Amino acid sequence: MAAGDIETFQRDGIWFNRIEGESRTLGTSFESRSEAIKVGRGAATARQVKHTVRAEEGPSGTGNLYDWHPRDLMN
Repeated sequence: MAAGDIETFQRDGIWFNRIEGESRTLGTSFESRSEAIKVGRGAATARQVKHTVRAEEGPSGTGNLYDWHPRDLMN
């Protein structure tokens, strides 16, 4: 992931979003994975960056994930 991309991740059963390269979370926490993804995707669209979803927080490149980028809407 590049600095500035949005990452949605889970920690202890709670879902969060953060901007890659920053330690703080973006906004509030979510009990629902789908709600966290919706907000994370919206943030990525607004910033025109990639959105990545991880099953669990861990070192970069671990966990189940998928990537989504606003440019995918054009294909």
